[in-house]
This record gives sequence, C-alpha cells and structure tokens, in this order.
Amino acid sequence: MKRHCYLLDGDNIRLGLNKDLGFADCDRTENIRRVGETTKLFADAGLIVICAFISPFTADRERVRNMLPEGEFIEIFMDTPLSVCEERDPKGLYKKARSGEIKNFTGIDSVYEAPVMPEIRLNTLDCDIHSCVNKIINYLVEHHFIALPDNAHLDSA
Repeated sequence: MKRHCYLLDGDNIRLGLNKDLGFADCDRTENIRRVGETTKLFADAGLIVICAFISPFTADRERVRNMLPEGEFIEIFMDTPLSVCEERDPKGLYKKARSGEIKNFTGIDSVYEAPVMPEIRLNTLDCDIHSCVNKIINYLVEHHFIALPDNAHLDSA
C-alpha cells in the first residue's frame, strides 16, 4: 500500500540494542522501554512500526502508549491460550522453560498481564493468518492510518 513499515521483534532487538538484557522483570521493563523509544523515533520519521513482542506488564505497555501521540499506539492482543503457544512453538522455548533450562519465561514461571482493552484482539484459534492481517488492515484503514488503493477492497474480518 506504498507505506514504509519496519518490524521490531525480540530477535532483531535482542541481538543488538538490547543484547545486554536478560529476562528478569526489571530487564523486561527496560527492554520494552527501549523498544518504545526506538518506535517513537521510527514513527516520528513517518514509518509504520510493527512491534512484535511479548510485553507481559500492563504498566510497560501504558508507558510506551504515553510516549507516542494520542491514538498512534495500537495494541494488538494475540489472544492465544498458553497450551496452543506451546504446541506452535517453533524454537522449542516452552519445552526448555518447562524443563527449567530457561528461567523467567512468560506464562511458565513469569506473569503475563493480558490487555484489558486492546484496540485489536486477534483470537488465533478462530482466525487464520489471512483473517488476522485483514482485521489489522481494516483497523488501519478505518482509523485513517492508511488508504486502500483505488478499486481495492479487503475481506471483512
């Protein structure tokens, strides 16, 4: 749709900017703070920034929301039961956490505070990837972040 986007996720952030952080609660808070500051810079440059993170603490998400202009933080809650996350785990991290190899793992031995009022909730048990993407794009179109090209349409999601 001719909009510049950038994806920030745990892999590209923890390999560089946040490689000095672990997974204790204070490190998780600092990780999300740094992600928020980075996002703010990218958004200020006009990019749509997609932040794909497990952000376990409500206060951290609210802190990042407050860094950005009102309405520009769009919280998307990938609402997936823990058991399904474990089944889908491509890196085997949940198995390692269950065996004690990884400590402070979200949902296993570290808390996850689910969003109460996210702008978008995606139930991945009911929606495939295509439907989830359409819900996000529909939200962005409806709230005037992006415009569909002439004669284009999205599936209703």
